[in-house]
Amino acid sequence: MGEEKAIKRIAYLTSGAANMFCGSCLHDNTLARAWNKQGIDALLVPTYTPIRTDEEDVSVDQVFLGGINVYLQQKIFFFRYLPAFLDRFLDSKWLLRKATSRGLEISARALGSLTVSMLKGRNGNQRKEVKRLCNWLSKEINPDVVLLSNLLIGGCISELKRLGIPVVVTLQGDDIFLEDLIEPFKQQALSILRRIVPDVSGFLVHSQYYKEYMMSLLEIPAEKVHVVPLGIEVEDVKIAQTDPTRPRTIGYMARMSKEKGLHVLVDAFVELKKMPDTADVRLHLAGWRGVTNQTFADEQIRRLKEAGLEDSFIDYGTVDRDGKQVLLSESDLLCVPTTYKEPKGLFALEALAHGVPVVLPDHGAFPEVIGDVGGGRLVPPDDPQALATCWHDLLKDRAALSDLGLQGRKAVLSRRDAETMATKTLEVLNRIVQQDIASA
Repeated sequence: MGEEKAIKRIAYLTSGAANMFCGSCLHDNTLARAWNKQGIDALLVPTYTPIRTDEEDVSVDQVFLGGINVYLQQKIFFFRYLPAFLDRFLDSKWLLRKATSRGLEISARALGSLTVSMLKGRNGNQRKEVKRLCNWLSKEINPDVVLLSNLLIGGCISELKRLGIPVVVTLQGDDIFLEDLIEPFKQQALSILRRIVPDVSGFLVHSQYYKEYMMSLLEIPAEKVHVVPLGIEVEDVKIAQTDPTRPRTIGYMARMSKEKGLHVLVDAFVELKKMPDTADVRLHLAGWRGVTNQTFADEQIRRLKEAGLEDSFIDYGTVDRDGKQVLLSESDLLCVPTTYKEPKGLFALEALAHGVPVVLPDHGAFPEVIGDVGGGRLVPPDDPQALATCWHDLLKDRAALSDLGLQGRKAVLSRRDAETMATKTLEVLNRIVQQDIASA
């Protein structure tokens, strides 16, 4: 058995989400930042595109597996053999930001074939990019462990294992991406992911629900999957002050998309406004839409107007950290009625940290979040009438609603902060790496 050695350097690969504020990117940046504060050398390495975050961006100043480059290498043979200086140009942050300023739209077939090729790693069309990443990690960075923010960027894992570098993967929504792929690419990608699993030293998840689901989907042994707490940065979080003179307000703070349940929210708000004593109730919306969700978001806004509610809602568009705090300071409760089973629930913790209670669908990680920190209510998924009824009951008593939010705030500040998340996640990573060394 090798001598025990605590982790000092982590290479943390995160997937950029074009120009979108992405929950996974925000989480990855918060965790890397917290580790750096604790004296761990955590290098946050963007893949595909630069990340967009609403706090200090701690990512390194280069992008690997650049989105423009890997797409061109998939489509055009010539680009697989470009000299390094042209690769650097295509992977430059300014170019990637410009190209993705309004988000990206790619056909289902092109996305499927690209995903499968990327997962093939050294055997895919992007083998040059995989080799460059692995050489950089092994020769220049020499980390104690490589942490991936999802398994879909795992085409490099087998090569990293061959180089003797342990790899741990966080699972935080991989299934949602897979579900959107068309056949035959969905099954091909799933088969490759299952073949990659034995080369992964361990997996991290943020809920027991997601552990069990992904164990089944990817055929992962139970001993390889570890539940770690999700946390957020709470340093500058201020409690939302309830003003009894302003209208009662329901907040929505998430991507303006179908999977986040925006249409369910709109249906429920229309129903709520038909109920007694709701004339003053307002709906405040904030979230990214981009090219892929713009039409859907516009349709939901139109539906609110057609229902005669034009004066009862405000659309803030995409908001940064300050914008989030403004929206939450104006909200009596936050609701994001996702239609998919959310694996973590970052936005719920953000709301609760401000003392704003949450109303969430009773599926995915949400029952565990509410069970742990309180501060909210669960409703049947995809049921606008039940959602409207829950809102109506809660909004009757602002004082009780405020107390509910304060209950959640106390729990989040005490055990769901970034420092606690970093400490507990590092403990698990150390165990995984030591087990990896012992079994070598």
